[in-house]
Amino acid sequence: MKITKVETFVLSNQLKETFFFSQWTYSERRICVVKITTDEGVSGWGEGYGPADVIKAGINLVTPLLIGENPLENETLWHTMYRKTLDFARRGVLAASISAVDVALWDLKGKLLNQPVSVLMGGQHRKRVVPYATGLYFSESDNLIAKLVTEAKTYVEQGFKAVKMKVGLSVSQDIKMVKAVREAIGNDIALMIDSNHAYSLREAIELSRAVERYDIGWFEEPVSPEYYHHYKELRTKTTIPIAGGECEYLRYGFQTLLENDCVDILQVDICGAGGLSEAKRISTLANTRGIEIVPHVWGTGIAFHAALHFIANLEPIPGRLYPPDMYIEYDRTKNDIRESLTSPSIEMKNGFIDIPQRPGLGIDVDEEVIRNFSSEILI
Repeated sequence: MKITKVETFVLSNQLKETFFFSQWTYSERRICVVKITTDEGVSGWGEGYGPADVIKAGINLVTPLLIGENPLENETLWHTMYRKTLDFARRGVLAASISAVDVALWDLKGKLLNQPVSVLMGGQHRKRVVPYATGLYFSESDNLIAKLVTEAKTYVEQGFKAVKMKVGLSVSQDIKMVKAVREAIGNDIALMIDSNHAYSLREAIELSRAVERYDIGWFEEPVSPEYYHHYKELRTKTTIPIAGGECEYLRYGFQTLLENDCVDILQVDICGAGGLSEAKRISTLANTRGIEIVPHVWGTGIAFHAALHFIANLEPIPGRLYPPDMYIEYDRTKNDIRESLTSPSIEMKNGFIDIPQRPGLGIDVDEEVIRNFSSEILI
């Protein structure tokens, strides 16, 4: 059995309404996905997190290392790709290229062996997870707070048990927004905040202390990912758990984050930090320090299902007879690619999403959707 073809696709969709967060404005969804096919005609799908065109170029770089190789030897192939890029991309976007390939190889492996990815990773510690709604971005609304309140209530009506909102406009504005959203959703719904590293340490401390009264589940990326010492100090100045890691890459970056006692919650992005293979290694590092993992998820159903399998395989920390439910991030911003690319569609029942039990990632990819959203002309 050999890999015979590696195909990359950049999918794009112009948004009808732009939205923004503390750093950038979104006017387009642009995503790179990869399809790996064997000489037996079986294919696996992966996705990279980050600038799609650069990820595509990265996949093209490592493709010659894959052709003719046994897809079941995915860890060997991972190391070969890592070694190929080590001299000039120890961190960053080429890690996302490796991630996309790695996820596709796991999907392919599951299909070849007729097993769900999470079973092949070692087993499922849980059969369902709790999705939290990621939304509440900023817009050019005349009354932003009223718009956020309406959106937050919608998520509660849809059955979500947890919601994450954006902060980072200014400390004073953030306090008003957090207060309004908490009052809108009530005290029984978990509420998390994410500034996308908008703040200095001083500002992050000020905001944390001001919103502690609103029972915040975690404060995500409060300060720059470059300042490990600021993360560590902030943890000593607030009772709110500190989360981060979506800007880290490979086990080596996460080891630095952990050794500096930066976070209470580690947020590895599977499609950016090294794929499922590396995410499992990172989870072992986190386990040795008793640090919880809630992966960062952004993109299509491919990324979401990779995260489902990863979470299913995570060991409970600590183990007990009735372990707590675990979260998965569920982006609710506009994304036509996500909604149409994969099937079956993601379904939430009573506030939970079941772990897929079909082979591989448990999804089918609609190649007509690939054709419709591709930025290139496909024959």
